[in-house]
Amino acid sequence: MRTRKSSRILVINEQLEVLLFQFSHVQGALAGKKYWATIGGGLKENESFQEAASRELYEETGILRKSVGSCIAKRDFQMQLPSAEIVFAEEQFFIVFVQQSEIDTSHWTLNEIKTICAYKWWNLKNLRQTKEQIFPEDLVDILLINTPHQL
Repeated sequence: MRTRKSSRILVINEQLEVLLFQFSHVQGALAGKKYWATIGGGLKENESFQEAASRELYEETGILRKSVGSCIAKRDFQMQLPSAEIVFAEEQFFIVFVQQSEIDTSHWTLNEIKTICAYKWWNLKNLRQTKEQIFPEDLVDILLINTPHQL
């Protein structure tokens, strides 16, 4: 089984809300699945988790940061890709605080344009009360452990 390494970024605005993208798959093995997830994506060849996080942050939001700091959480699990391939996912999480709430989607890939249907800033109350699928499932815990004084 192939390992897919990826960086995930918890982008938090001045209102202490975290940015999530809503993914909606209309074809492939995940057709019909809809969920919210953090910013981020897979590492390119010879790229570190930190480098991938900075790149993904810019590509998906237009926010430019040379550094995203240290990894604040990790998770490893099996997942199915839209192609139906099952991979071992190795994820590292980073936190980036921002002042703006608007994002620039002009650098999105064709795949992102096809699958991301919305973005939304979520506060802790909304995350706790939603019935919608959120990834990672323990996002509230990750936020509270790593930003207890800010949230």
